[in-house]
Amino acid sequence: MKVLQVYKDYYPPIKGGIEGHLNLLANGLRQQGVAVEVLVSNTRPKLVRTGIQGVPITKVPQLGRFQSAPLNPTLPYWIRKLGQKADVLHFHFPNPTAELSYLVSGLQRPVVVTYHSDIVRQKKMGKIISPFLFLFLKKAHTIIVTSSNYLHSSRVLQNFKNKCKIIPHGIDIQRFAVLPETCRTIESLRQKYGGAILLFVGRFRYYKGLDVLIEATPRINGKVLLIGSGPLEKNFQQQIAAANLADKVVFLGEVSDEELHTYLHACDVFLLPSTSRSEAFGIVQLEAMSCGKPVVCTELTTGTSFVNQHEKTGLVVPPNDAAALAAAVNFLLNHKETREKYGRASLERVTKYFTKEKMIAATLQVYQNIISTRRVN
Repeated sequence: MKVLQVYKDYYPPIKGGIEGHLNLLANGLRQQGVAVEVLVSNTRPKLVRTGIQGVPITKVPQLGRFQSAPLNPTLPYWIRKLGQKADVLHFHFPNPTAELSYLVSGLQRPVVVTYHSDIVRQKKMGKIISPFLFLFLKKAHTIIVTSSNYLHSSRVLQNFKNKCKIIPHGIDIQRFAVLPETCRTIESLRQKYGGAILLFVGRFRYYKGLDVLIEATPRINGKVLLIGSGPLEKNFQQQIAAANLADKVVFLGEVSDEELHTYLHACDVFLLPSTSRSEAFGIVQLEAMSCGKPVVCTELTTGTSFVNQHEKTGLVVPPNDAAALAAAVNFLLNHKETREKYGRASLERVTKYFTKEKMIAATLQVYQNIISTRRVN
């Protein structure tokens, strides 16, 4: 079986939820004997063909980006060139450049789409290209949706319910196991910051709700650690300085995977205060939950509250509500038994529903069903 995965970026080097998911999926499928190839955009006007962890990667030349969409004039050519050798093309939506390029390519191959998110912020562009994206989704054989919440709340997906299949994101739980040599580091972090540790991990983007978290911080009985970087980092630093919160909020920047695991184990509560449907799932929640941590997230009618169940694995609060966010965090900090109970339930939920093995097996079954149907026809 040959499968071509198509998106705009890949990890490494680009860090992000979809990029990491694509890496995990590609390597997991390869280990199952699938010949996987990945087609993405380069960050420069140059073609690069390479391999990462045994997966062939083609990065097509990019002239720039418009509202996050890569400008790749040669992408239709490469979709046709690589796709005609594949049994299945697997697109990761939204990436308007790739979806339009497929239509232009004229290639006739079975298409699977993982629908990560609606087009939320680029509304004007979305209205212009929506007829073409609708046609693209109509041509798809199967649309993978990562949560039942998103399927029921997306206006776009209401048109394609009959071809949607729910396959939640999965993670490699073993990566987050506590090793004997890391126990000392975890304890030293707890001593370094003292008291309760609240942790946020992610890109500093408009929808992550960091401004709300900073607003809530004076009411929170603990220290807030921020891991990541992004275009709004200076804005948040200015907000913290204006509120005199430098002693309560710590910017840690980008950290290695090993350091991230240590911080996840050291924290008391994990926070995902996102404010927009652009936060469609929150894979980072799974990582915190695999470390046995309770989560406080927001209700966006997306996968955030599908992953983190209210009063089972953590607490779910309204978005853009600093008071509610602070109250939820303080409740968990003040009730150790509840916090630990939610943490145990978090680990159980990830183990039961969100492993990479379950995700890969379900995706592979989608491919096999398509190929079997084609053979019969």
